[in-house]
Amino acid sequence: NTLFLTGSPKTNKHKPWIEAEYQGIVMENDNTVLLNPPLFALDKDAPLRYAGEICGFRIHGAGVPFEAVILDKATGEGLIRAKEPVDCEAHKEHTFTIQAYDLNDVNEFAPVFVEKLYRVAVTEGKLYDRILRVEAIDGDCSPQYSQICYYEILTPNIPFLIDNDGNIENTEKLQYSGDRLYKFTVTAYDCGKKRASDDAEVEIQVKPTCKPSWQGWNKRIEYTPGAGSLALFPSIHLETCDEPLWNIQATVELQTNHVAKGCDRDNYSEKSLRKLCGAASGEIDLLPVPSPTANWTARLSVHYSQDSSLIYWFNGSQAAQVPAVNGPNAHEGLSDHFTLSVWMKHAVVPGKGRREEETVICSTVQSEDGYSHYSLAVHGCRIAFLYWPLLESSRPVKFLWKLEQVCDDEWHHYALNLEFPTVTLYVDGVSYDPALIHDNGLIHPPRREPSLMIGACWTEEKTKEKIKGSENSTDSVQGDPLSIHHYFHGYLAGFTVRPGSLESREVIECLYACREGLDYSDFDSLGKGMKVHVNPSQSLLTLEGDDVETFNHAIQHVAYMNSLRFATPGVRPLRLTTSVKCFSEESCVSIPDVEGYVVVLQPDAPQILLSGNAHFAHPASDFEAPDGVPLFPNLQITCSISHQVEAKKDENWHGTVTDTRMSDEIVHNLDGCEISLVGDDLDPEREYLLLDGALLQQRGLELVNTSAYLTITGVESIAVYEEILRQVSYHINHGAALYERKFHLSCTEMNGRYSSNEFTVEVNVLHNMNRAAHPNHILSSQQFVHRGHHLPPELSGHSLASGPNNPMVPSAATVIIVVCVGFLALMVILGILRIHSLHRRGVGQEVPGAAEGEHPSAGGKESDMFWDDSALTIIVNPMESYQSCQDRAAESGEGRASEGMEDEDDSTDSETPDSPDSNDMDDRHIIGKSDGSHRY
Repeated sequence: NTLFLTGSPKTNKHKPWIEAEYQGIVMENDNTVLLNPPLFALDKDAPLRYAGEICGFRIHGAGVPFEAVILDKATGEGLIRAKEPVDCEAHKEHTFTIQAYDLNDVNEFAPVFVEKLYRVAVTEGKLYDRILRVEAIDGDCSPQYSQICYYEILTPNIPFLIDNDGNIENTEKLQYSGDRLYKFTVTAYDCGKKRASDDAEVEIQVKPTCKPSWQGWNKRIEYTPGAGSLALFPSIHLETCDEPLWNIQATVELQTNHVAKGCDRDNYSEKSLRKLCGAASGEIDLLPVPSPTANWTARLSVHYSQDSSLIYWFNGSQAAQVPAVNGPNAHEGLSDHFTLSVWMKHAVVPGKGRREEETVICSTVQSEDGYSHYSLAVHGCRIAFLYWPLLESSRPVKFLWKLEQVCDDEWHHYALNLEFPTVTLYVDGVSYDPALIHDNGLIHPPRREPSLMIGACWTEEKTKEKIKGSENSTDSVQGDPLSIHHYFHGYLAGFTVRPGSLESREVIECLYACREGLDYSDFDSLGKGMKVHVNPSQSLLTLEGDDVETFNHAIQHVAYMNSLRFATPGVRPLRLTTSVKCFSEESCVSIPDVEGYVVVLQPDAPQILLSGNAHFAHPASDFEAPDGVPLFPNLQITCSISHQVEAKKDENWHGTVTDTRMSDEIVHNLDGCEISLVGDDLDPEREYLLLDGALLQQRGLELVNTSAYLTITGVESIAVYEEILRQVSYHINHGAALYERKFHLSCTEMNGRYSSNEFTVEVNVLHNMNRAAHPNHILSSQQFVHRGHHLPPELSGHSLASGPNNPMVPSAATVIIVVCVGFLALMVILGILRIHSLHRRGVGQEVPGAAEGEHPSAGGKESDMFWDDSALTIIVNPMESYQSCQDRAAESGEGRASEGMEDEDDSTDSETPDSPDSNDMDDRHIIGKSDGSHRY
């Protein structure tokens, strides 16, 4: 026990008293020390106010983990407690000194701020009575020194004031466009004017005017095909402006109705897609392309979709009745097992709504057991299928589905599988069981005769009602007109029926499921109370929750997904709609919609390369053979994708690093190839292209072979197309005077979206010159082609073939020979005229020169220029190139002019036809004389 006395000598005469020794126990799980005796301090100055009161206790000692606090200043009661949990194993006993002191008027302690840094955010444009309050405390006991008398802002020139209680207010409206963060220092003084030992820092952030809305989202979102799933709002959060909410609902809508039929699907034609998905054949097209054999669609309005498929518009007053001659084909084997398949977009009729039932298809079928009847109709947002197994004995059954897809004015695919009594409806590849089935036995049975109508239905009643529509509105097969009603208003496409069997679920999903849409894959981390729902077409995603932070986390995982390798590029509009419920309805906030768009970038286009032998020649006999000559015997087709690759950076390189393009070969399909002609069409009486149709039929491919082109259509692998195209051959009839042809080959994939290069093949037909007719200046090919010599470079690309008894020459060589001979003849004539001109000029100058006394050699030089061309001979190889002929002619003319006639006789003798060495030369050369005559 240590005694300590302070205070005024006049009033505070006695020092506090406590016991000399205390013993205490403290538990590890409790910080209060149980003392014996209890802690009390006494002061004989009591009951004087302040002087007789115990101010507090002090503990002396280094590292003591206890503190002493005063409970009652008047009685001097106190207690000892641990500052932090104690550990008996670490330290079982503590010894320290306690001191009690009474009130005094000495200013011992300086004010201390409760916080060293104060931060707050305010909204712009307001004058606040109090933005925040700073607080300081003083350890002195007397009222004079323990109270904080006033505060002060030390930082000058700021728009803030502080009062004596520490409340800070702004002196002018703060603007977010100005200073967004204010930092300043404040201090405190006690009533003894003692300043705080450490000043406090204040930070005030200015926020823009609070508007409840979604923050942290991007309007434009780019999607690279093949990227999988992409989060649409990775950093979004909801700003509620401190308004408490108890329910939040948000709907994310992706608009894809402008992409093909409602969303991005496989880019192949529907026929090719059926083959890829493994669908069985046998479906019957109920809305075919108008033709002489299918004229019931001729009066309907026709549109074309982005995938080039045919769309029919029904305006609510017309229908298509399939004639009886076509009806049985569409009903054969229907009975109680069939699949109806149709693309439908149900249009809104302005002012009428959808109160009346609209018939999509209505049919009466005759079978061995009698007549059966079925119809498919829409009514509001319901779709109904009526089936009457036997008109004579059974009752009709009606199956109903209530679906939002029926009335949303968007494209959807409907496939109905009937396996009576089971009926399953697939919408965009998703199956739905009927919501309601009921017996309609009171319906009057239809006429017992086969009939099929699309876009309306008929009744048995004969009324005077005005028959709407066109000629298809009535059926007068039996002479009695049928009253047409329940017209359909909307779009139909790809309407087929598959009698006798059903499409499987897997095939339907493969054919018609959307390949793009909204996705949510983070269900594992979905917060408590959150709900997520995605509609079947994946175009609408709804979230519901009650906590803002949990809701923010959930919506950040909403993603866009496109599984197509070559996605359709373009814009997909995006909308986020939010509704909230507040605890206070009067001040409940409203959240504006968020509108943006997803940009699907152009995918890296596949590059289809066709290569092979582009030039060849064969004897005419090969082309005249029954199988002809293959046009593309060594054709090779490759498909690759070129994509951007960032070049690796070299540590020693300080220049600019550029991206490069790399090409990766892929395994892909083709859906068509075309062989076209360069120049005139084929003459069917003399030539044609050959291809085995049975081979194509085995592969499910179609062939169109005309005089202008040959096309192969249908989806198949590159290897199959290579095999088939290598078997395409060119045939000419015997004796046809055909010499050359050029063919173009090109292929496409993905419904013609991507095309290959145009591969050109040139074909030369080699004829025996003894069989063909020639101009009178060209004789038998044996006179200028020797079978023991090589061909010139220009014909090295030709596959020239010649038998020992039938020398052949291509027509191109004939053209070269004629050109060379004609050009040489022209050069000879020009050379002769030049020499004659020089000779006459020299003769005319010889006499005057002598008279003037010129040197006699002048006349001699002029006379030496005279060239006796009586024996000029030029030897030409007819198979040399055009340029060789030019060079040889130029060298011959210059040589003869410079050398004069010194070697004239020798040259004549060596080239005379009577020379014994000239026999072989006659087989290879054409010899021309300067007198204009020619010899071969």
